Amino acid sequence: MTGRPEALFPLFANLTSLDGVGPKTAQHLAQIGIEKPKDLVLSLPYSGIDRQRRDSVLEVSLPDTVTVEVEIGAHLVPRSRGGAYRINVEDAQCSFQLVFFHARGEYLQKILPEGERRLISGRVELFDGVPQMVHPDHIVTIEDAASIPVFEPVYALTSGVSQKVMTKAVISALARCPAFEEWIDPGQKSQEKWPDWQTAIQMAHAPAHARDLASDTPARARLAYDEFFAHQLTLALARSKLQRAKGIISEATGNLQRKVLSALPYQPTNAQGRAIADVTRDMGTDLRMNRLLQGDVGAGKTLVAFMALLVAVEAGGQGVMMAPTEILARQHLAGLQPLAESAGVVLEILTGRDKGKERAAKLAALSQGKIHILVGTHAVFQEDVKFADLRLAIVDEQHRFGVRQRLELGKKGAGADVLVMTATPIPRSLSLAQYGDMDVSILDEKPPGRQPISTALVSTSRMQEVVDHLQKAVSEGKQAYWVCPLVDESEIVDLAAAEDRFKHLRAVLGEGVVGLVHGQMPAAEKDAAMAAFARNETQVLVATTVIEVGVDVPNATIMVIERAEIFGLAQLHQLRGRVGRGSQASTCLLLYQAPLSENGQKRLTTLRETEDGFKIAETDLEMRGAGDLIGTAQSGLPKFRIADLENQSALMAVAQSDARKLLSDDPTLETPRGQAARVLLWLMEQDQAIRLISVG
Repeated sequence: MTGRPEALFPLFANLTSLDGVGPKTAQHLAQIGIEKPKDLVLSLPYSGIDRQRRDSVLEVSLPDTVTVEVEIGAHLVPRSRGGAYRINVEDAQCSFQLVFFHARGEYLQKILPEGERRLISGRVELFDGVPQMVHPDHIVTIEDAASIPVFEPVYALTSGVSQKVMTKAVISALARCPAFEEWIDPGQKSQEKWPDWQTAIQMAHAPAHARDLASDTPARARLAYDEFFAHQLTLALARSKLQRAKGIISEATGNLQRKVLSALPYQPTNAQGRAIADVTRDMGTDLRMNRLLQGDVGAGKTLVAFMALLVAVEAGGQGVMMAPTEILARQHLAGLQPLAESAGVVLEILTGRDKGKERAAKLAALSQGKIHILVGTHAVFQEDVKFADLRLAIVDEQHRFGVRQRLELGKKGAGADVLVMTATPIPRSLSLAQYGDMDVSILDEKPPGRQPISTALVSTSRMQEVVDHLQKAVSEGKQAYWVCPLVDESEIVDLAAAEDRFKHLRAVLGEGVVGLVHGQMPAAEKDAAMAAFARNETQVLVATTVIEVGVDVPNATIMVIERAEIFGLAQLHQLRGRVGRGSQASTCLLLYQAPLSENGQKRLTTLRETEDGFKIAETDLEMRGAGDLIGTAQSGLPKFRIADLENQSALMAVAQSDARKLLSDDPTLETPRGQAARVLLWLMEQDQAIRLISVG
């Protein structure tokens, strides 16, 4: 199938082809992402108005919306321009007034003639004890009573578009919805009692009462599932494309792994053991590995990564480990060096800093296979970087590595396995949405010997005590981070805040004791300041949040976070994880400015009560929602119109296993159900997936 199926043409036509939508309305709708009839169809009502008929406005506790039959009485024309035009009306039990502003009298005489009966619906309020309905929403003859819905759906609007216009456009778009062949597994559909797509869409737009708006009604659950299924099908296609590009079988001999394990001062945790086994098993098959290693701060990802790299070397190949920044690459190098020495393998680093002869020598050694393991930054992507036999690429992920880059990296080694590491514990629902194309290993235990970090909340009014505490700690040879907040979007103000704190602490603690790192510094200066701190030349590092990314200083045992209440939970957890990396007990002080908001209070107490990153991530998701959690701009999270990532993660998991099963049964989507799934991909505009099938 090369182009969009014909059945979908009407849903992808111009908006102006719908009833009541002119060029201006179409422009307004585009502001909220509605650009074609399909978008309207997938924009479900978010609430509704009860318009069931009443005998009298007295039956309802006012103010409220009332639908009632009335006899029309006298028209009271305003004496002055701009005054209110009032009409007396009478229902079965009482009389009240309809009120119109800026009204045209002859128009009102025509639609509300004295002595006749009409059905009206609108909001009634008491004004000086008299019920009033200002500008009724509906006025119809008794014969047309059925045109007022019993429960009227309410849609999200944009300026320039009224509910009336929106409803009319939606009805017009719904009339174009074809009946599709079913893409959902029949067993799944009947177990959930889900309607067909066409029926589900009609039902979702015609709720009969408020409970029909819930996301777990059969119609809405089905439509949410369709969105998840299209998304997971796209990820599964990307995954099978990665796997179809035949992998290389890298058989572990275990020789090098044994050397490293016997040189370790401790036993790996069970979680590490499981992850090493997962990776070793994946690398031993001819399918390409595409695995996510998810581990909390300090859960021991480095060891798992190195064991994976050793499988590549044991099998006669090479491995590469990529980091997003030079400082992190150097840190990986430092962490892996002792392990490499115990295994007797050659480890080298390649970054943008390597120039001229030195770079040429490294590239030659790499292409001849003399370097077994390469640690590097994005410099590894450059054209002239060639491996003798690349078996494994490990990406240290900081949310900057999407499916596309993972495919890119694969080109360096035709069948190279891919392992992505992330130190951000991600709630299951989000990891399915973001990494659904990958298999996941989770490190949820801390290695032995890790000291717990005690966390305390301290009001900024006690700043002096904190500084005194710090002075004492520094005199005992301890090191500390002091994180300044990004108070304001402008870097200049933040910089001033960090520099003021730096000067203040330097005045108290002494000249050479305090270092400073902030986002405005040139990279080389930043690296130098971090390095001086790592070598214990400075004892206190004042920093804006640039340090949250992976710097490892085992001697640092104190973390002070100023204005902690304005940081996100995940960010606070990451920052706290910078300490507690050595054998000494560590402390994290959360300095807050009173009074705390309810949310601020909840964030800080959650942090004080647990060090479990997964628990923290779930709380964060509850409090902030998916988009904010990862920063929507670079999150790689899909935008769903109907489905709700946070509350329907179980549905997402089902969609993932269904998508994978469909593709394993029908890799090219040729069966009738496969063809139906293609239509779904076109409907949901999953262009990437469509390209993957057509390239096949």
